Parts: sequence; C-alpha cells; structure tokens
Amino acid sequence: MKIQFIGATETVTGSKYLLQLKNHTLLIDCGMFQGMKNARKKNWQSLPISPLKIDAVILTHAHIDHSGYLPALMKKGFKGPIYCSHATRALCKVLLPDAGYLQEEDARYANKRKFTRHAPAEPLYTEKDALKVLKQFKVLPTDKSHKVFDDCQVRLRSVGHILGACSVRVASEGKSITFSGDVGRPDDLIMYPAETIKDTDYLVIESTYGDRLHPVLNAYTEMRNIIKQTINRGGIVLMPAFAVGRAQLALFIIQELRAKKEIPKVPVFLNSPMAITATELFYDYQEKHRLTRSQCEAIDRMVTFTRTKAESIDLVARKDPCIIISASGMASGGRVLHHLKALLPNDKNSVLFLGYQAAGTRGFNLNQGADSVKIHGNYIPVNAKVHNLEALSSHGDYQQIINWLKPLSPPIKTFVTHGEAIAADAMRCNMKEQLQWQNVIVPEYLSSFEL
Repeated sequence: MKIQFIGATETVTGSKYLLQLKNHTLLIDCGMFQGMKNARKKNWQSLPISPLKIDAVILTHAHIDHSGYLPALMKKGFKGPIYCSHATRALCKVLLPDAGYLQEEDARYANKRKFTRHAPAEPLYTEKDALKVLKQFKVLPTDKSHKVFDDCQVRLRSVGHILGACSVRVASEGKSITFSGDVGRPDDLIMYPAETIKDTDYLVIESTYGDRLHPVLNAYTEMRNIIKQTINRGGIVLMPAFAVGRAQLALFIIQELRAKKEIPKVPVFLNSPMAITATELFYDYQEKHRLTRSQCEAIDRMVTFTRTKAESIDLVARKDPCIIISASGMASGGRVLHHLKALLPNDKNSVLFLGYQAAGTRGFNLNQGADSVKIHGNYIPVNAKVHNLEALSSHGDYQQIINWLKPLSPPIKTFVTHGEAIAADAMRCNMKEQLQWQNVIVPEYLSSFEL
C-alpha cells in the first residue's frame, strides 16, 4: 500500500489522496484548488497519474474543494465508480453542475469584458460535463464495510460538518488507513458530532484550525448586534456563505432571532440556486441533522428564495435595508460578487463572513482590511463594515479534533493535511504534545509514502 499527496498540502483546498493498493488504485477525494493563483493553476496541470489508471474515487463529502475536480478527471479519461454517502451524492447533484455553470459564466463574462489574459477564457469543465460525471456515482451506506474490490474494504462514518460528510476507512493487504475528511464541531448548532474512529493503522487528519481555537463568542449575540447596527443606519447586511452548511446555519440563527424579536423584521433573501436546493435537502435527510421539520418550515416561511437571474439582478439593485445570503463563502465567485460590487462602496452596509477564509481569496483580503478588492477586472473601494464570525465555522478547532481522537490507539503514522503550512505544523505539534503520538508528519505536495 502506498499513498501520494496530490492536494490539500500547505493549503485547505484541492483535497486529493492517491492510494495505490496491490491490484487497484484509489483516489480519496477529488477537489478543486481555490484561493491563491499558484494554487488555482494546479487545476490545469496534469496529475502525477493518468486518470485512466484510477480504478475508483471515494469522496469524504460534497464541498467543491473535495469533489469539484471530478468532471475534469472524467474529461481526462476516468471511467470508474465514485463512491460516497447518499447525502453526498444528493449534494453533488447540486454543487457540481452549478460549479460547471459558474465557470462557463465567468469565462463568458471575462471574454465579454476582455479582462482575461487568455484568448479566449475557457472553463475547466462545463455544466454538461458535471451532469455526465454524476452517472458514475455509487452510494455506500454508512457504518457498514463494503467490498468495493476483492482486495479492498471501505467503511464510511459520519463526521458532522455538512450533510453526508464522512471519514473514509480503507482496508487492504491486512492494513487500514482512515481519511478524516473535514471534521465537524461537537457543538455545531445544526449538525451532529463526528462519530469516533474505532481503529486504524494509518490516519490522514485535517488541520484547517490546527493553530487556533474557536473564539468563545455567542453567535446569536454577535449576529444580532451586526444586523441591528446595520439596519439602524439604513444599510444592507450581506453574508457570503457556502451554499451547503453555512447558508442553512445562518438562516437558522436569523429565524431564531426574528422569532424572539431581537432583530428588525426586514426581508431576508437567499440568492443562490445551489443554496436553495441544499436547504430543501434538509427535509430529505432529517435524521442527519439537529433541525426539526417545524424549524425547517419556519425558515422556509421567513426567507425569499431568489431563483432566477432576473430576480438576482433586481436584488443587486435594492437599496432598502435587508439581509442577503449569497454564495460563495470566500467570495471567490458566483452571485455574491455582484452584491459586493454594489454594497462595498457604501459605509452604511455590512459584509459578514461566516468562517474560515483561505489565503488569496477575496474573503481573506477583505478580512485583512483591504482598501479595495478586484472584482470582474475592476477595483472596488471598501467602505462597508467587514466582519467575520468565526464562531460559525463548521470545522472543529485543534482541541476539538484532538478530543475526538483521544479514544483512538496511536496509529503507526499520522499525516496532517488540509491546512495552511503554519496551521498544519501547529496541529502536528499539538497532537504530539497532547496525544503523545510520536509519528506525526506534515506531507509536502506530491510526496509519497509506503505504508
């Protein structure tokens, strides 16, 4: 058994782990790189293995940094099955076509406005490509071992974070390796805590918050204060939010605050077709989250779903106080960019980010106090108030993940990934100090190890 790290090293995006067994080759996660330009350029580079030689892909969850490269992999020749949980497949049916559509739209816009260095700009893949790759998905029920090949057993266990998110345990040749995926928080308001890993010889663990603890803040109080202050000065609150997970969490908190009459009763808009569909999926997977059906229905009654392009254009032009939630969560693309262009120049408005912002994204730059940000080829002045409510992150911090790992016997070797360089190394040190695990390493991009 051999593992090679072809993504999520020194970054929180592009998750891809190549696992070579005696007779088969697996790819655990197949994510797109996001953030810094040097990272994004990797999406266009060839993989260190021909996609034709990959027998199967196993997904931990549906977020684009874990699944978004699948249509590109298919275009390059991958024809095998894509294994995942039921909810992950349902979410990928929403996320992947939307990602393809957005890439096509961005390319068209860049060509129209001529702010691309490429002539013409082209998408990495299209909506049609994404719809095609969905035919290769196969569901693996969670908490059961599945024989995907004669020499390979796979088991998925829920890890909170978002609907369908799982750790992946692969057993072959008398050895086992577990990939944590993104581990949720035990105190998440809408998702259940992660299920404990029972045993594993090797472990690949995420480190998004490997160098920090979540602030001890009351998310309700913080959001209430920001909304009230913004509405009182006649402004609009814009919340860039990941369409799956963060958008639904924000809607839940807003609905609770409105029900208690702690914020003004202004219109609430969800301007993301992808987030709208993801929100509706919460009805289908009631057992996978904490929200009751009546709570889901209350959110539906409160929010106005902005589905069409015409409705979105009208919403961008709106001047009256309201709350707008729009994807993407790090302001890297999508409808939220049009809202930012309209709202950032006005100091009455607020932009409220809802968690981790990867280096190189607009969200990161705005939270670092940028005076202007580049959107669609133009620099937009930043006069609006910018906030980041990291208390709403869907990732466990380093202490929460260490506590989650305490029941596990020390693996032979642990690989720390899916974190910026400083965070990943801090996670390594925290694990060695608190768990007394000695063989913990931070792999480099394209590094490989015999297991």
